[in-house]
Amino acid sequence: MIVELNENKRESKMSNHVSTIQNIGLSFKSFFSLCKPRVTSLIVFTAIIGMYLAKPAELPMYWPLLIATTIGIAFASGAAAAFNCLIEHKIDAIMARTRARAIPTGQVSSTQTTIFATILGGTGLAILYFYVNPLTMWLTFATFVGYAVIYTVFLKPATPMNIVIGGASGAMPPILGWAAVNNTVSPESLIMFLIIFAWTPPHFWALALYRREEYAKVGMPMLPVTHGEAFTLLHILLYTIILVAVSLMPYGLGMSGLLYLVSAIILNVIFMAYVIGLYRKYSDDLAKRTFKYSIIYLTLLFAALLIDHYWMF
Repeated sequence: MIVELNENKRESKMSNHVSTIQNIGLSFKSFFSLCKPRVTSLIVFTAIIGMYLAKPAELPMYWPLLIATTIGIAFASGAAAAFNCLIEHKIDAIMARTRARAIPTGQVSSTQTTIFATILGGTGLAILYFYVNPLTMWLTFATFVGYAVIYTVFLKPATPMNIVIGGASGAMPPILGWAAVNNTVSPESLIMFLIIFAWTPPHFWALALYRREEYAKVGMPMLPVTHGEAFTLLHILLYTIILVAVSLMPYGLGMSGLLYLVSAIILNVIFMAYVIGLYRKYSDDLAKRTFKYSIIYLTLLFAALLIDHYWMF
């Protein structure tokens, strides 16, 4: 009898330990999802490209600087995303695309999100200030305010051009990476900024087109909601043409070589094919594919910029 009781106690303890571990894992997953990891990874990726392009290719990267910058920017970006989720949690609960997020589903409370985002953002900025340089920290802080406050609180619910104006925050990572290495903002970093700035509207409006009913339901004045499908498609086409021109600037100004030029031309031709097809005959399916390709486009374009930088040397 005593043996059975002891065995039951051991099984109960093991069950409690397993349950605790599962709860910790679930909590980590919930908090991690607040940081919008896919968006944050693209931000960190373009910042790292900015770092490598900021120095001569024959010089090795100073690893402590790379690690500190990566962690600092990732933390600050994750914190901005978490604040975005906090501010928009009521809207997120209504939209099909976002209603499974951690706050609307009750996995994380608003108070927990506030504490988490504050600690994460503060830690990221402190790392940048003490282990990188003050310029990078202040530029990152400005980016944080631009996205979490100016874009999310003021621009997004007020104007259909929210993504154009607010896109400046999302275009900052290459400048942050460049500043981390050279402690300055250069024309080269501004060109990379312009590429992402021009890329953001066609990227996001493709998403907004096939999600326009959801945005209309929550009263969000996205361009397809306020001005209609045809007007949005025209603007996607025009901004993509601007993007094509801007994406060729690195070669025109001697920042890159033929490898990047060829890569940029191929990527732009494919992007234009998607956009022209969308403009001629719209479908939700094509809009989804255009949105997905736009992410591939930016990733490969910056990868080509990096590879070309080392290829030239």
